[in-house]
Amino acid sequence: MGLKSKIILLAVAPLIVATAIITYLGLQSARDLAAEELSIYEFNLVDAKKKALKNYVSIAMSEIQPILEDESLSTVEAQRLVKNIIGRLRYEEDGYFFAYEMLGRNLVHPTQPDFVGQNLWGFQDRTGNYLIQGLIREAQAGGGYHRYVWEKPPLMRQEDKIGYVVAIDKWNWIIGTGLYLDDVYAELAKTKAIMNSNIQDSFTTVIEVVVVTVILVILLGLAINLHEHKLADSRLKELVQRFMRWQVSERRGFSRELHDGINQLLVSCKFRIELAEKKLKRELDKDIVEQELHKASDLINQTISEVRQISHNLRPTILDDLGLDTALMALIGQFTERTEIEINYRFDVSITLPDEIEITLYRLAQECLTNIEKHANASTISLQVMQSQRHVLFECADDGEGLSQKSTLYSGIGLINMRERLELVGGEFELESQHGKGTKVHALLPLEQRL
Repeated sequence: MGLKSKIILLAVAPLIVATAIITYLGLQSARDLAAEELSIYEFNLVDAKKKALKNYVSIAMSEIQPILEDESLSTVEAQRLVKNIIGRLRYEEDGYFFAYEMLGRNLVHPTQPDFVGQNLWGFQDRTGNYLIQGLIREAQAGGGYHRYVWEKPPLMRQEDKIGYVVAIDKWNWIIGTGLYLDDVYAELAKTKAIMNSNIQDSFTTVIEVVVVTVILVILLGLAINLHEHKLADSRLKELVQRFMRWQVSERRGFSRELHDGINQLLVSCKFRIELAEKKLKRELDKDIVEQELHKASDLINQTISEVRQISHNLRPTILDDLGLDTALMALIGQFTERTEIEINYRFDVSITLPDEIEITLYRLAQECLTNIEKHANASTISLQVMQSQRHVLFECADDGEGLSQKSTLYSGIGLINMRERLELVGGEFELESQHGKGTKVHALLPLEQRL
């Protein structure tokens, strides 16, 4: 897998995982909330049924109350009249009333007249519920509700039903009615289907948003990578061009030094030797010949010194012979002897550094000290080279005059050379300076090659 793919994966994977977790928690919360709302809705529907049942029974009791209070009627006649009234009362589409004795014998049942006269004390519905006993208990307790399963006309399918009963204490009867709950369940099922549909729609919307977001992230990542790739290519080309110009400039300088320095010295030396040879052939005074040879020897010494200086400029031999620490101390010693500026030096590197890192650090120190000597007017300098796990830290700070303009901070040839040297080895360069508060050069060089 390529680096770009890994970067995109690192951006997309957490988004997908986080979205999946949030979506799951949201769906779970929505389901829990829907279940709670359905429970509340069911309670309200059933409670409405209960209140309606109580009202219906109250109406029925108000219909038979005059008969119960009529003392002129015999008990048999009064009971007959009450049975007739209860049997005729209807409400809604399938609502009716029933009556039982406290011992369980049915007195009135309009939809199933075969039950009349039967003792249903031990009657059970399909769930094993002794429904008549339950109704009688509620009536004896002062009136109440009881749920059971009963056949619903006209198809006589068994449906859940809730009944409300009250007692006629005068005759040890109970009178009541019931409402089927199938319409409640149908309403709940409809509401649940709507809620599930809304949850499903929300989930689908979230998935669509996530898919679109992932696609946008991928496209944005590809666009950014492409843009960064172009910038990196452009920067690399610019860096290569600068390096080539710097290389050509170094070669030109080296050529000039060879031509104008060493070459001229060698020509002068050759001229002195030839002149001494001619004077020797003419048998002139020995002192004159020795004088010419002495001048030739001085020219050779100058040539040797010039060659050493050129060699030092290319790569200080002390780096190869004694290492970076010693080379920096030698550079600091020459600087202190020349300028009398105090330098606090610290070198804390425990490993052997690559050649390109060593020469870069040496040239950084050399360029910093040169700039301080020429421009800073400083009294003290702090120079540190320290090692971390993956980097080498270079820091050079002075208490000189500093610089106030950002354009000055980054436009100097020496600073440009520092920055480009660091870029060639994958390092980072930072310059901090304020007028009157000195200048600090900070560089970070990687110990491992960057990809």
